[in-house]
Amino acid sequence: MTQHLTISRRGFLAMAAASGGLAIGFPLGAAAQSAAGSGSPEVNAWVVIQPDDTVVVRVARIEMGQGTLAGLAQLVAEELDADWEKVTWEYPTPGQNAARERIWGAMGTYGSQGVRGSQTYMRQGGAAARAMLMQAAANRWGVDVGTLTVSKGVKSGPGGATLTYGQVADEAAKLDVPADVALKDPSTWTIAGQPVKRLDTADKLDGSRIYSIDVTLEGMLNAAVKQAPVMGGVIRSFDADAVAGMPGVVKVVQVNEGAVAVVADTFWRAQTALNALPIDWDLGENASFGMADLEAMLDDGLTAEDAFVGNQSGDVETALAEAAQVVEADYHYPWQHQATMEPMNATALVTDDRCTVWVATQNAEIDLAVAAETSGLEISQCDVNRINLGGGFGRRAAPPDYTAIAVRLAVEMKGTPVKAIWTREEDQLHGAYHPATKARLRGALDAEGNLTGLHLRISGQSILAGLLPFMLQDGMDPFVFQGLQADSTEGALGYTVPNLLIDHAMRNPPIRPGFWRGVNNNQKAFYLECFIDELAEAAGRDPLEFRRAMMADHPRHLAVLDKVADAIGWEAGAPEGRAFGLCQHMGYGSYVAAAAEVSVNGDTLTIHRIVAATDPGHVVNPQQVEAQIEGSFAYGLSAGLLSQVTMEGGRVQEENFDTYPIVSMWEMPAVESHLVPSGEFWGGVGEPTIFVATPAVVNAIYRATGRRLRDLPLAKHGIAI
Repeated sequence: MTQHLTISRRGFLAMAAASGGLAIGFPLGAAAQSAAGSGSPEVNAWVVIQPDDTVVVRVARIEMGQGTLAGLAQLVAEELDADWEKVTWEYPTPGQNAARERIWGAMGTYGSQGVRGSQTYMRQGGAAARAMLMQAAANRWGVDVGTLTVSKGVKSGPGGATLTYGQVADEAAKLDVPADVALKDPSTWTIAGQPVKRLDTADKLDGSRIYSIDVTLEGMLNAAVKQAPVMGGVIRSFDADAVAGMPGVVKVVQVNEGAVAVVADTFWRAQTALNALPIDWDLGENASFGMADLEAMLDDGLTAEDAFVGNQSGDVETALAEAAQVVEADYHYPWQHQATMEPMNATALVTDDRCTVWVATQNAEIDLAVAAETSGLEISQCDVNRINLGGGFGRRAAPPDYTAIAVRLAVEMKGTPVKAIWTREEDQLHGAYHPATKARLRGALDAEGNLTGLHLRISGQSILAGLLPFMLQDGMDPFVFQGLQADSTEGALGYTVPNLLIDHAMRNPPIRPGFWRGVNNNQKAFYLECFIDELAEAAGRDPLEFRRAMMADHPRHLAVLDKVADAIGWEAGAPEGRAFGLCQHMGYGSYVAAAAEVSVNGDTLTIHRIVAATDPGHVVNPQQVEAQIEGSFAYGLSAGLLSQVTMEGGRVQEENFDTYPIVSMWEMPAVESHLVPSGEFWGGVGEPTIFVATPAVVNAIYRATGRRLRDLPLAKHGIAI
C-alpha cells in the first residue's frame, strides 16, 4: 500500500531536522515511473538520460565546495557504466521531494553525511537504471539481456550492433524498476575511487557560477536587515518617515519583534537608509552579560552535581583515591563563528497561492517548512530553489532565519521578488555559534604509569537545547559526547580505560548556539588528546607509546595514529630546534590522526608541516579527500590559533575579519595526507580531520617549549604565526 505524505508544516520541520543522518532504502520505482511515463527521459528518480546521451544525475545533497556533488555523481556513473565526460547533474527541490513522497530522502548536508549517507541508494539508483537501459536494448534487439555488454554508455549486441543509452532511454523509462540490483565490488571501480575532474570547476573559474547572493529576478527589490544587537532584544519603535524619502527606498518593514528591514531598489540604497533609520531598542535582560559571567557559569559547571553521564565504566572515584599519582587540568574552548565567505541571504517571491525561495542552504527541507510557516501557505504551495553555497560550515544547516526574513518581506511586497542580504557585520553579530565549554580532567596513574581511571567533566552549552530541544533525551544532549562514546559508529573513544566517567553539566549562556564544522568533536579532541600528553609526561612515558598501550582494542584508531607517527619520523625524533606533536580521534564514522612539526622562536610559532591520516572506510575521489583534509586544517587552525567570539554588554564584539581573523595562505603549513581506507564501512571526510590539527600543534608546542596551553585561541597567549 502506498503511504502518501500528509504532514503539517511544523511536523515537516521536525522531520527534516531530525532525519539528516538517517540512511534508509528509498523506492526506486513507482514514484519515479509517474514522471517517466509522460515522455520524460527520466529513467528513475536518480538518473535522466537525454537524447544526446548526456547523463543527468539528480543529487539530493548540496555542494558547498566539499566535492559531494562530484562524489555522488561518480557513484551513480560507476554503477551505470556511464561515460564520465557526458555526466552532469541537477538538484531536485524539496517541494518536488515532498510531492513524490520523499523519493530522494533527506536533503540535509551536514555531519559529513553527503556521500556516506547517500551512497547506498544512489548506487542502487545507478544500478537499477543500468539494468533498465540494458533490458530496453535487449528488447529492441530481441535477445537475452545477458548477452549484452556496455562500456561508457554504449551497449554492444548481436553482430556488432551498438546502441547508446540516449537511444533507448524512453523505452527504459517505461519498464518496471528491478526490485533487487547487485552493486559493484569497490575493488572493480573505474570511475568511483578515481581522482576524476569535478563537475563544478569550470563555471567557478570563468565566473559563471551563480551563488545565492548573485540571484537576480525581473523587478526584484533588495533589502537590508538590522536585528537587535543583544539576543532577546526587541524594538520599542522606529521612525520610518525619517528615511522614506531617501533615494530608492520603497518600504520600511518590521520583520519581527527584534528586527527591521529597509526595502529599496538596490542593496546599497537599502543599507544606506537602514544606517540612517532611528531605532529605539529594548535590549532586555541579557544586556549586561559579558565574559566574566560566562567564566563564572562554566566554572560552576565544573564542580556541579547536576551532570548528564555520556560514558561510564568501573569506579572512577575509587581509582582516583587509590592512584599512585593524580593528574588534573582544566581546558577551555571559546565560541566560534562559521564566518562563511558568502554572508547570509535569501530571495523570495510570494503571491496569493505560491511561495518560491532561492537560497543557499544545507537543509532545504527546513527552509521549505519555514517558507510555508512564514507565508501562511501549505507546503504543496511552496518550493525552494537550492543554490550552491559560498560556504556553509553548519551555519546554513540551522536555523534558517535568513529565509524567514526574506519570505516575511516578500509577503509584505506580494507579487514582487525581494532579496534580503545581511552585511558581514550583521552576519557576524547574529550567528549560531560553536558552544563555549570548559573541561576538567582528572587522571589516575598507577605505580607503573598506567592510566587506571579518567574523569572528564564538560561544562557548557548544548546546541540541541538552543536549536532543536525536541531532540534532547530526557534533558541530555547526546551530541555533547561526540567522539567520546563507548560504542558508536559516529565517534567512539579510542582508548580502553578500566575506570571511566565522562559527563556534562549543561550551562546555557544567552547566545544562540549552532553547528560549526566538526561540532563538538573539536573541543573533545583538544581536551582529551592534550591531556593524554600531560598524563604521558607525568608517567614518564613517550606520548606515542603511552597511547598505544591503551589502544589494543581499537585497531582502526591505532592504525591511523601509527601511520602519522611513521610518516613524520616520530621514532627518529624531530630535527634540532623543532618538535613533534600527535593527536588521534574518531568522528562522523571516520578514524583520523595528525602529527605536527613546529618550532617556536620567542612568541612566534612556525608550523612546518602537518601529516594527516584518515580511514573513512571507502574513498570515492582521493583528490577531493585530500582537498578536504587541507581545507579542514586551515579551518581548524584558524580557530585554534587566531579566532574567537567574545561578548560584552550582551553584544558580540567581533564584527568582521579584522577582529575575527582566519589563517592566510602564507601562514598555512605544508600538509601531507595519507588515505588508508580499510573498507567495510563508510565514514565522512568533510569534518573529521578538523578535530586533530590544533591538538597536534599544541602538543608539539609543549614539547618545543615546555609551555602548556589549555585555553584557545593561542593568540590570547601572545603566540603569533
